[in-house]
Amino acid sequence: MVKLTDMEIRNWIKAGERFEGRGVGEGLYLRFRATDRMPTWRFRYRFDGKARVMSLGSYGVVSLANARDEVKKLAARVSLGYDVAGEKQQRKGEAIAKIEAAQNAYTVAQLADEYFERMIAGRWKHPNIVRARIEKDIKPAIGSLKVEDVKPRHIDNILKTVIKRGAPSISNDVLRWLKRIFNYAVKRHAIEYNPAAAFDPGDAGGKEKSRDRWLSSGELVRLFAAMREANGFSVENGLTIKLLLLLAVRKSELIAARWSEFDLEKAVWYLPAERTKTSSAIDIPLPDIAVEWLRELERLSCSSKWVLPARKMQDRMLPHIAESTLSVALAKIKHGLDRFTIHDLRRTARTHLEALGVVPHIAERCLNHKIKGVEGIYNRHDYFEERKAALNAWAALLMQFEQGRTDKVIPLRKNKTVT
Repeated sequence: MVKLTDMEIRNWIKAGERFEGRGVGEGLYLRFRATDRMPTWRFRYRFDGKARVMSLGSYGVVSLANARDEVKKLAARVSLGYDVAGEKQQRKGEAIAKIEAAQNAYTVAQLADEYFERMIAGRWKHPNIVRARIEKDIKPAIGSLKVEDVKPRHIDNILKTVIKRGAPSISNDVLRWLKRIFNYAVKRHAIEYNPAAAFDPGDAGGKEKSRDRWLSSGELVRLFAAMREANGFSVENGLTIKLLLLLAVRKSELIAARWSEFDLEKAVWYLPAERTKTSSAIDIPLPDIAVEWLRELERLSCSSKWVLPARKMQDRMLPHIAESTLSVALAKIKHGLDRFTIHDLRRTARTHLEALGVVPHIAERCLNHKIKGVEGIYNRHDYFEERKAALNAWAALLMQFEQGRTDKVIPLRKNKTVT
């Protein structure tokens, strides 16, 4: 074996001396072409009667001693009948194929986005609810997985995570959409079976029961006081919660509202049919205090077309606040009350309207509920003036609560469950 030294190699490099090959022994040689930045090690051998050559790397990466050790190992494999250059090429091909497969993988995130665009957007009444479940619960958990790699254990982990944060009804929603999304994948032949198929509500949030939680006058007084004293509870969140209480609208209807729906001069909110649960448009009379709150939100929205624009646009896929924004904000208030949800504010309004003497069918129309029975079929009167009077009375009562007063409140009759 030629006693080549590192000193000789460094001198060649320093002098810029170029050569096609200088042998070291046992098939190892060094090549330094004009286009090379550093000399490269090569291993020459014969396999099946044919000359074969493979690169071992540059001198800057593989030292002389390491190159000699590697050639000993390669020569031993060749003597046993292995084509080491062919093996290296095969490994390279497998690595490239693996990278390409990863780049071309159909992920759960891509599946969910495709499902949303094809099956929900433009077809579903409240697409933002579906989008929220995808972005908040599904993508963070399994979005990066290939669709075919999702197993039932992944579904189970998602449901347990949602339940752990105290949201059983949302867990049921997540399961519902997981089933639909993966059924869509089965239909387009992306997978053979639905990994969520074996789960039912018992594995998620359980059978949902109608709620009867509402806030009494004393609880509202405490809530308003706690909202004023809470650290980090924004003006926008406070105004939004008070508007939900006063107008008795659904959370999704207010958070996705545009200023074009409002005529603050005439004190009317023209809520379009496509944004209501009942698919029925309704003109909502706005008490003076509601107009005042809305004007403040308009100022805070900084010329946005949305009443409640997203506060971190770079992090949001929605142009307005997310479905969870108010719930998260409300959880930070130390009000000391029994647990209640944003939707319970709607039930609270309905209960207090009845306590104020508002007749049931007017109170139901304030919530944009359809009137049941024969009257609902034949009576097309919208009761705008009656609803206006009812909401004005409710606004005056709320102002008493905000001031910490309950002295002039009509005693509440026994509450009935309102959904």
